[in-house]
Parts: sequence; C-alpha cells; structure tokens
Amino acid sequence: MNNTINASIITIGDELLIGQTVDTNSAFIGQELNKIGIWVRRRVAVGDVWNDIWKALDEESRESKLIIITGGLGPTADDITKPLLAEYFGGKLVVDEKVLAHVKYLFEKVYRRPGPILERNLKQAEVPNVAAVLHNAWGSAPGMLFKKKDTVFISLPGVPHEMKGLMTNEVIPYLLKNMGVQAIVHRTAFTFGQGESMIAEKLIDFEARLPLHIKLAYLPGYGMVKLRLTSRGEHKEAVEQELLPYFEELKGLVKEFLVADEDEPLEVVVGKLLLARKQTMATAESCTGGYIAHLITGIPGSSDYYKGSIVSYANQVKQDLLGVQQRTLTQHGAVSEETVKEMVQGALQQLKADYAVATSGIMGPGGGTEQKPVGTVWIAVGNKDKVATLKLNLRFDRQRNITTAALNALNFLRKFILTNS
Repeated sequence: MNNTINASIITIGDELLIGQTVDTNSAFIGQELNKIGIWVRRRVAVGDVWNDIWKALDEESRESKLIIITGGLGPTADDITKPLLAEYFGGKLVVDEKVLAHVKYLFEKVYRRPGPILERNLKQAEVPNVAAVLHNAWGSAPGMLFKKKDTVFISLPGVPHEMKGLMTNEVIPYLLKNMGVQAIVHRTAFTFGQGESMIAEKLIDFEARLPLHIKLAYLPGYGMVKLRLTSRGEHKEAVEQELLPYFEELKGLVKEFLVADEDEPLEVVVGKLLLARKQTMATAESCTGGYIAHLITGIPGSSDYYKGSIVSYANQVKQDLLGVQQRTLTQHGAVSEETVKEMVQGALQQLKADYAVATSGIMGPGGGTEQKPVGTVWIAVGNKDKVATLKLNLRFDRQRNITTAALNALNFLRKFILTNS
C-alpha cells in the first residue's frame, strides 16, 4: 500500500490550556510519526471537559486516519479519558488481569510503598473491553488502541517518559506493520547570523524553481534560521536522490551563514568540531550565568571535550578566579572588551582547555547606562595564541537576551575553531 496517512494529535488537560504544563508530548509524537512517513495534520489541546474531548474525537476523525490522544489516564477524579473512550466506542470498563498484575508488581516490587495499594491505583487496571491494550512498562496506565471504521485511535498516558516508551515500543511497531505509508524525507540546513527575511531574499529564484512536490520551510529561532526541504514518495531512496541536488544548491546559496547541514543545535556542532580535533573547551560566564555550560553539558559525551566553567557573576570572582585585573574593571568596567579578553585568558589558564569563551553584559531590565544600555554584551573566544571579541546590542527581554548571547557565543567559538585550529 502507498497511502498518504494523515494524523491528528489530541492532548488532554486543563494544565496545558492555562500554561501550567508545556506540551512536549505533541512535538515528540510528531517527530516519531514523521520518521515513518505519517504526516501530522492537526494538533488539538482540550481541557478536562467531557463534551470538549468528545467533540475533538468527532472532528479529528473526519480529518485524519490516525488519532493519537495523550493525557487524562491517571488515577484521580479529573482523569476522565478512559471512561469517555469506553462510552465513545460503545464498550464498558473491565479489569484486565495482565494490567492488574503489572500494577501490583509496580507498587509492591518497584515503588515499595508501605500499606495496601489504594483502590484508585487498582482501578488503573480497568480498560474498555473494546480496546486493544498496549503494555506500559514505565507506569500503571496502559495504552489503548481502538478502531472505528477505517480510523485508528491510540490513547497514551500524558506522563512524557511513559508516552515516549509506549510510542517507541508499542505504537510505532504497530503502525509500521499495519498502516501502509509513503516515505517523507526532510533535509535541513542550519544558518546563523542572518534574519529570516534576508535569507528568503537570497532564495527567491531557488524557491520559484522547486517542483511542486518539494516544499521549502523557514524555521526561525534566536539568531538562527533552519531551512527545511521536504518531499515524499513511494520509495525513500528515490525521494532522497531527487532531493539531494536541490539541497546542495540550497547550501551553496546560504554558505556564508551555514552552520550545519543537519538539524542539530549549535552545542552539538561545536562538540563535533572539538571531538574531531581532539581538543577541549571551557567557559567563563558572567551575564549568561552558566547557560552556555548548561547547553554544552546537556549533550551526552560532552565530558570528552568540555573542561568546565567559572561563573564569575561578581567582579571579585572575576579577579580572584580568572585573574581579571582591578585596573581593567576600574577603567573599562565589567562589561567591556578588555574584561572579556582577560576572562578568556584566565579560563584557559585555570581550566587547562584548548579554547575558552567568555561573556559579560547587561541583560536587563535594569542596570543600563547611556554609554552601555541594556542589551550590551561583550563576547570573547580564544586559545593560547589569540583572542577575538564580539559586541552585541540586544533588544529583547532578559531571558531572550541570555539565550541569544549564549548562542552567539557558541557560534563565535565555532567560527574561531574553524579558522584557528
């Protein structure tokens, strides 16, 4: 079969609508479905309201052949998804003995909570008798699969690690076996240092020449623009071969700003450069407060190239740990080219790294002056032979200023490594 399968994702929970919980489940589900050629057409969030959930199921089943539902499967009274699904599909709740045994195992052997298992926890073993049960090895709420005419409905727990486990081990294998799909191929170029409109201006003619079935998407971020080419077809290898020359042309048109030809963040790109050269780096952060270190250490294996950080928020720490001179701070201030240069030199000496990056700035909302307004940031990168500096004049809120400064620092370091290895 070579059908194009469209999917809808329904997330359930008042906490999603009021912003108390950020919906990361939809992003993961969309990525996983796309890998196997299923296109997510719609994403819908509804609260813990019976009629709203019912209406969403009706509406999405008219749009998509696959409906993925997350949330509302917990043991408390506001978790209404399971009884609603039983009624929606014309069934009733019954105890599934395998699920019951798993719930007892979790509470008695894994959680080891004192006292008897609560009745509300045992009720997790109740499932609609019209559902196929998907084993949840990571929690007590099972996944459930329903069919209505030619549409498949899959209900998953809202707890992210449980949902991910079920998607990977139960849902994706089922879909691969039972739903014929087309191949969807993406190629992504990652650019940094130029805005979306300016990048688009460079690509006017290229975009106009693309075949109708190949789409170009612009995905802007803080200082970056990702350019994604997408095509689909019956055979993945053929789609990839057709897409390749267009992608190579795209990269050539934006080569001045190209960071990577994969969809990966700057901290990964920098890490790969260092690993390839068997070199190391360190950070000396003031205004970014350790955020650069946070990004780097979020990558598995970063200990192979990352030595550590000195978060020198106070001037005294800059002096005592990084060796910034008192007269430098007095004459030029903490937010200055001279200070970040000495921070880099101090980090190289103290942390014994091949490269170091330093930041100092005024992130706001207060603290600025006429000479150094809020958003003024100095960045320095260097090795034992050379130090280079970059000044930013940011205009955003505090958190965005911190993020933007950190990403610019990583990109500045990337370019320094490439030209000073």
